[in-house]
Amino acid sequence: MTAMHAIDVHSPRDSQLVGWLPTATPAEVTAALTTARSAFPSWAATSAADRGAALRDAALSLRARANDLATVVETETGRPFASAREGVLAGVSTLEQYAELGPVHRGRSLLGSAVDFMVPEPRGVVVALTPWNDPVAVACGLLGAAVVTGNVVVHKPSERCPHTGLLLATAIAGCFPSGVVQTLVGDGEVGDALVRSAETDLVAHVGSTATGRAIARVSSAKLVLENGGNDPLIVDDDVDPEWAAAQAALGAFTNAGQICTSVERVYLHKAVAAPFLDALCEQARSWNDDPQPLVDTRQREAVHDQVADALAAGASALVGGAVPEGAGAYYPATVLADCSSAMRVMCEETFGPVAPVQLVSSFDEALAEACSGEYGLAATVLTGSMEHAHRAWRALPVGTVKVNAVFGGAPGGAAQPRGASGTGFGYGPELLDEMTTTKVVHLGLPGLM
Repeated sequence: MTAMHAIDVHSPRDSQLVGWLPTATPAEVTAALTTARSAFPSWAATSAADRGAALRDAALSLRARANDLATVVETETGRPFASAREGVLAGVSTLEQYAELGPVHRGRSLLGSAVDFMVPEPRGVVVALTPWNDPVAVACGLLGAAVVTGNVVVHKPSERCPHTGLLLATAIAGCFPSGVVQTLVGDGEVGDALVRSAETDLVAHVGSTATGRAIARVSSAKLVLENGGNDPLIVDDDVDPEWAAAQAALGAFTNAGQICTSVERVYLHKAVAAPFLDALCEQARSWNDDPQPLVDTRQREAVHDQVADALAAGASALVGGAVPEGAGAYYPATVLADCSSAMRVMCEETFGPVAPVQLVSSFDEALAEACSGEYGLAATVLTGSMEHAHRAWRALPVGTVKVNAVFGGAPGGAAQPRGASGTGFGYGPELLDEMTTTKVVHLGLPGLM
């Protein structure tokens, strides 16, 4: 790891510099991990009820700073204020949820000739590496589950939103004893030093597949990874095409397509192709009336590279598909028709406002295409057939299958990505299991066989 340098953050709306921060030095990384290790025994010994109470205090403090955080998220990432505030409040709800779930997290017991019981214990020092696309909500999920189960956390927010990470840290700092939650500003070098350290017991990372694979190569810690996705959407022949198009647009264009479970590829039954595409194009034009930038021009270049590759291979841009003039990192909501499975836009993560559409002749063909690829994050099926819905959720090799809704789900729901999309549970009560290790105790009486 090299010496400290600065991270510059530019506005995705007009490309102007909005701030800069120094990265953590090697000495600061070491100090943070040492401090965390020293703080761990006392925090692990704190009662679950008291840890939950601290988390409730953090939720209250975060709620009070919701507008401030939303403003910084908008400034750094381009996410509109109202949407950014929703993300902050989702983080508040997650902290509140874990404040309740943590104290009732329990093991199991088995009565035989002796009593066996299984006790969940904290793992120790958790390194949390969080993304820029929903920085507060994701961080609250990982931090909340970690600290309520007795772990201590060193958090590195994405270098694309370091001011957001520091403001989050400031908002909750007074709710925990010293050393329980620390935040370091840094880029990939800082993250690499954290995950390589022998002091790190668990790495929780939400981000790209490439970074997740790099972490797996160098870290000996327990890993909880939510990485990239290439989520399919199946449009069956018995659905209302206008409704289906609205669902597709919501899944592909929300937050400029920068959501882990965005719709990344659409398999459309030919029987409803014409009205669906007309409606999807109308949706895209409506989204383009109030465009949202991508996080930066580097991300825009990556998105457009995939679109240009598809156009060169025979796809047609019905809406969008070109880099707009002017400052900022804007890219239009784009509808691509005549796509094929060999195109990069159909088999790689795009992470931009692009809806590539491939026509299919049957539900079986759509399902086979949707099951292809290395990713296994999520998938959506729009169908009026209960048979097709059941066949789909059984066959799709993903952690989450959504039927007739691209977003949503029960509060406290978990997800377990597969393949190149990661490993381990994210969110929900199951994340508490990931954050703990189990001790089995065989309890007998002296002199008994």
